[in-house]
Amino acid sequence: MKKLVFLMLFFGGITLSSTAQEINWVTIEEAVELQKKSPKKIMMDVYTTWCGPCKQLDKLTFHNKNVARYVNENYYAVKFNGEGNKEINYMGKVFKNPYYKPEDAFRRNTAHEFARYLQISAYPTIVFFDEYANVITPLRGYQNPSQLELYLKMFKNDDHKKITSQEEFNTYFENFKSEF
Repeated sequence: MKKLVFLMLFFGGITLSSTAQEINWVTIEEAVELQKKSPKKIMMDVYTTWCGPCKQLDKLTFHNKNVARYVNENYYAVKFNGEGNKEINYMGKVFKNPYYKPEDAFRRNTAHEFARYLQISAYPTIVFFDEYANVITPLRGYQNPSQLELYLKMFKNDDHKKITSQEEFNTYFENFKSEF
């Protein structure tokens, strides 16, 4: 009987661990350091604590097993609270939120200097960086798994460098086949 219970727990654990996959989130500073050893692009989730679509993005998109697997394999993933008070060191500059109010930690707060530097105008925004930590582009708004897949693969493969017009992007979009 003990053996049966053990086997059920063991195989149940394997099943759970193989279906539930999480993105390995790091700080922007950690991601930049990791790039020096093993170049990958960076995907940064810029969110706020009060933002409903940010929570949906985290729950429905970032917890999707295909998204999590693809991001972990091809990107360094960063979570950044665009209205938080964490000091950020990026490209030799220090960014803070000098007007941050702790009493507003779970409501609208002031924008972080780094969010302003990245020209974040809405939450959520996913910012993509190249292998040298230079900004490629921000992607504003909620993205479901297949919508995000298009951008994850486009930036990973540098396809965006070949797209020079809206018409070319529309063609790329129309020809893209989602696998997520």
